[in-house]
Amino acid sequence: MTDGYKVGYGKPPKNGRFKRGQSGNSKGRPKGTLNLKTDLEKELSEPINIREGDRHLKVSKQRAMVKALVAKSLKGDARAATILIGLIGRLLNADAESEKVVGLDPEDSTILEDFLTRQLEGDSK
Repeated sequence: MTDGYKVGYGKPPKNGRFKRGQSGNSKGRPKGTLNLKTDLEKELSEPINIREGDRHLKVSKQRAMVKALVAKSLKGDARAATILIGLIGRLLNADAESEKVVGLDPEDSTILEDFLTRQLEGDSK
């Protein structure tokens, strides 16, 4: 080439590069497409009507599943009890570990708390 540009590793030919403003993946994931986690969160948060004794309640699907799991455990279903105990153990241990922040400066602790708050806000969107 006459302009002194050498083609090689990490230096593709100028005519083979993407043009300014052109995407390298023009047919990529469309905007607004939800991932599996978001779909699952939305589905579990939808309300349904359940009957508990003589009362009719409107609760989320997630809450209804937890109620059913607890009810089966109380009736003596060993599998349901095992699942419930495992779930309780994981959730309570996660809460206990997140509360324990030992040996940090107040400034570092503030930074860490701000980061965790932003992460939790991002997960709920």
